[in-house]
Amino acid sequence: MTARLPSLNALRAFEAAARLGGVSQAARELHVTHGAVSRQIRLLEAELGLVLFSREGRGLRLTPAGRQLQEAAAAAFARLQDATARLRRDTPSALVLGCPGSLLARWMIPRMERLGRDLPGLTLHLAAQEDGFDTELTGLDAALLLAEPPWPSGWQVRELAPERIGPVVSPRHPASHDPRRLLEEPLLHTTSRPQAWPVWAAQHGIDPDRLRYGSGFEHLYYLLEAALAGMGVAIAPEPLVAADLAAGRLLAPWGFSATGGAWILATRRGPLDPRVERLGDWLERELGADAMAPVPN
Repeated sequence: MTARLPSLNALRAFEAAARLGGVSQAARELHVTHGAVSRQIRLLEAELGLVLFSREGRGLRLTPAGRQLQEAAAAAFARLQDATARLRRDTPSALVLGCPGSLLARWMIPRMERLGRDLPGLTLHLAAQEDGFDTELTGLDAALLLAEPPWPSGWQVRELAPERIGPVVSPRHPASHDPRRLLEEPLLHTTSRPQAWPVWAAQHGIDPDRLRYGSGFEHLYYLLEAALAGMGVAIAPEPLVAADLAAGRLLAPWGFSATGGAWILATRRGPLDPRVERLGDWLERELGADAMAPVPN
């Protein structure tokens, strides 16, 4: 039977502390806390039944067992780094694009076939982000989202198109052909964007306090599925419902209006990846085409 290896995270923490001569230095390199590195080293020592470091003043000194493991771990990680570097050179890497799940499902995925034809050299990996985007865009090469400035200071942002939102309703809904009745209906809304209806109402001279709210949904995707099912009046960004409007599955009796937000493509500050620039050009064209399409009502 093959002996079970210790945790890779524990080995990584140990190797960094041994190479750099301290837990604090290892924590900085690995972008974790001092306590996290210490905990991983303790777990590794407990699993092996060995003491790997001895205290020397305020620093650490490898024990004989620690030196032996450090040599093996350093050699193994060096081989892994060399192998992954060769693979990256030899294999075109995918561009990882983060999107909110609703945007991903209702706008990006239906366009993937066309994107493949228009940008044949681009391999794209789509990552749904339901909990927002951190300032480092961790794990992503770029992020496509609807947002309003100011942007995080660590982001480099390309504005692709202004955001336009409006009420949409199934033609099966009793109020669908009488816009005056729409605001008498309980309005479908999302908990992720509670200000969408009040902002729209204020733009149209309607007192937001007059609005009556019905069912709430955590994400826009579910909100629009409810509207398609005839459950009530929803509010949505225009491009996300363009296909449903064109097919007559939804109506937009009030049209769409700008919010002050925008469709943006965000990356970390620094040299711009040419693939991101090409993708941004393509996204801008697609959003422009959506804006030119007539809106059925």
